[in-house]
Formats: sequence, C-alpha cells, structure tokens
Amino acid sequence: MRPQVTDSDRHSRLLAASLLWLLAGSVLLATTLVPAHTRLLGWAPMFWLLCAPLAVALTLEPNLLRQLLAACRPRRRNVSRLLWH
Repeated sequence: MRPQVTDSDRHSRLLAASLLWLLAGSVLLATTLVPAHTRLLGWAPMFWLLCAPLAVALTLEPNLLRQLLAACRPRRRNVSRLLWH
C-alpha cells in the first residue's frame, strides 16, 4: 500500500515544482537558449516557460504576489521616533 499524502504536502510540492519551473523558464529565456517568439510556435515558448508556471503558482498561493511585493518594498521608518530618540 502507498502511504497517504496529506493535502499540505501535495500543495507545497506543487508550489515548489511550479516555482522551479518558473525559475528554469526564466533562465532559459534570459540566456536566449529558447527564444521568446519563433516563427513556427509564435509566443508559445514564452507562455509555457513563464505564464503557465506563474498561473499555477498564483492559483496555489493567491497571496504570493502580495507577499513578494511586501518583501521587496522598503520599510518605512517612523519619522517621529527618529527625531525624538
């Protein structure tokens, strides 16, 4: 018998796989090993290497984009604390 996999394990593995897929696709497109647009396939490489894994990641974790933006945003210091202390 196979051991039962919990939903949180499956969720985290799918999220990790989609983020790895997004990273690999970004590297392939940035190094131009795979062109973003071809005459034969059109924009399909760009879609399958960037848009599809991003859609999967955002479907699995809807707050991911908000968390990434909050982490990148510089922290505001309380000016009154800086002036008085």
